[in-house]
Amino acid sequence: MADITAATVKELRDRSGAGMMDCKKALTETNGDIEAATDWLRAKGLAAAQKKSSRTAAEGLVGVAVAGTKGVAVEVNSETDFVAKNDQFQDFVRTVSTIALESGVSDAEALLAASYPSGGTVSEKLVANIATIGENQNVRRVAHVSVNQGVVVPYVHNAAAPGLGKIGVLVALEGDAPADTMETLGKQIAMHIAAAFPLALSAADIDPVQLERERAIATEKAAESGKPAEIIAKMVDGAVAKYAKENALLSQLFVMDNKTPIADVVAKAAKEAGASITLTSYVRFQLGEGIEKEVSDFAAEVAAAAGVA
Repeated sequence: MADITAATVKELRDRSGAGMMDCKKALTETNGDIEAATDWLRAKGLAAAQKKSSRTAAEGLVGVAVAGTKGVAVEVNSETDFVAKNDQFQDFVRTVSTIALESGVSDAEALLAASYPSGGTVSEKLVANIATIGENQNVRRVAHVSVNQGVVVPYVHNAAAPGLGKIGVLVALEGDAPADTMETLGKQIAMHIAAAFPLALSAADIDPVQLERERAIATEKAAESGKPAEIIAKMVDGAVAKYAKENALLSQLFVMDNKTPIADVVAKAAKEAGASITLTSYVRFQLGEGIEKEVSDFAAEVAAAAGVA
């Protein structure tokens, strides 16, 4: 049986919003696995759906850059937020974003191997920065979007500097509508994406593994209703369909009016412009999403250092 620490219970409580004793029971039932414990709480109706941003832990910056009909987002991590405010670090993120845009490299490994303008490679410049700034840093990920005809619109939420911040969004709009019309629409959709955190462009694009996880949770919840099997099956299908609708960008309700699906927002803009506009893709990078910050037990560390069990 796993050792359930107070820190683990607190982490699950912060993530789920459930009570302390419920969190402890969930961890006990799942042998200390936080992901499984979160699902256990949700299946028992003791927690809301996991907050999408709850695992955001790393510091650093997201950089976005656009040129013509293509754009790129790059995430560079640091250990503390203090470094993210450093001019040298910001210049590095801005430069590697431009390198990624111009070179077309599609992953962090390829970006690290690319040439840096002042000489050497991006990787070598990163090592030099670590030495001078005195804190570990990491080029984590890269994503591109492009259109054949239309616009790519960048947006940074709470920008630390132009093109740099903690949430970076790119919206790709294909079509022959006037550029200013698509730029305005793209900015509105980008702000929606930053706030609403869609998982995919359409319901069909959502990761099947995630949908199966939701189906398992819905099945366990429905089973407790005591209803006939055929009714339970419909309840589960309905719950999964609702989840997909609420997490696919095109079917999400526009945050600015909370009633119009994004697909209809795009269609209305196209109709008013008397031209074609299609939302073809997007990128949303939130700093540190999916990275678990190590939680240290200071008292235990002191005890260990002192040789106390």
